[in-house]
Amino acid sequence: MKTNSKNPLVSAIIPTFNRGWIICEAVESILNQNYLNIETIVIDDGSTDDTAKKLVPYLDRITYIKQENKGVSAARNLGIKKSTGRFTAFLDSDDLWTKDKISIQVDFFQNNTEAMICQTEEVWIRNGKKINPKHKHKKLSGMIFEPSLNLCLVSPSAVMIKKELFEIAGLFDENLPACEDYDLWLRISATMPIFLINKPCTIKKGGHDDQLSANHSLDKYRIKSLQKLLKANKLTKNQQNATIKTFKEKCTIYGNGCIKRGKTIEGKYYLDLGSK
Repeated sequence: MKTNSKNPLVSAIIPTFNRGWIICEAVESILNQNYLNIETIVIDDGSTDDTAKKLVPYLDRITYIKQENKGVSAARNLGIKKSTGRFTAFLDSDDLWTKDKISIQVDFFQNNTEAMICQTEEVWIRNGKKINPKHKHKKLSGMIFEPSLNLCLVSPSAVMIKKELFEIAGLFDENLPACEDYDLWLRISATMPIFLINKPCTIKKGGHDDQLSANHSLDKYRIKSLQKLLKANKLTKNQQNATIKTFKEKCTIYGNGCIKRGKTIEGKYYLDLGSK
């Protein structure tokens, strides 16, 4: 199918690392979309398992690129650079899409031409069982910068973005081993709305040991992201005040947590950082 105004090309990007045990399910959920004009790009971030072997049956329908291990941000960024679609959608290799996910989002953009980014609702699965997200994880629509300061309210697997937005907001920060999505969504939401489509089109699976969020103290990286925002000096006065407040709170919480775990020097550093 050729790209046209009614059926624009969508680039679906899967970053993956040692997910041979599940990668095919993610690929299948893209190939099974009822929207046909999709290019599927899998960026293998230096896997040492059987990921490449598992993807052999799909090589005539996907673009498979392997890079040395650089992290999920570098993998997503390479996918963005190699993509040719008008729209970009990400799918984490342990998540899935419903068959109508892409068609629903393309339709949203066709009917809301001013929109630059949107996300869908999602279903959460933990250890094979459906769970209900807590109220603090409730997704919002519109100008969501301030509510997003405390924790990430946008899921990479749920978003679709006009590719031109990356020229405005930049790419994922490759210096952040975690919370790289939180960082990008804050940069975007500081200046424009992130719209929510109130339909669960993303299946977000968790509970397995190799999740990035399970291996890091996330507030440490949120603090770094908030530091960057403040140093950039591009926020409105209200946004700046809200960011400073959240920054101080996170420094205090993380610093006290370090001290409780015996990391006294690191704890005192963050407590001092938050008191300035």
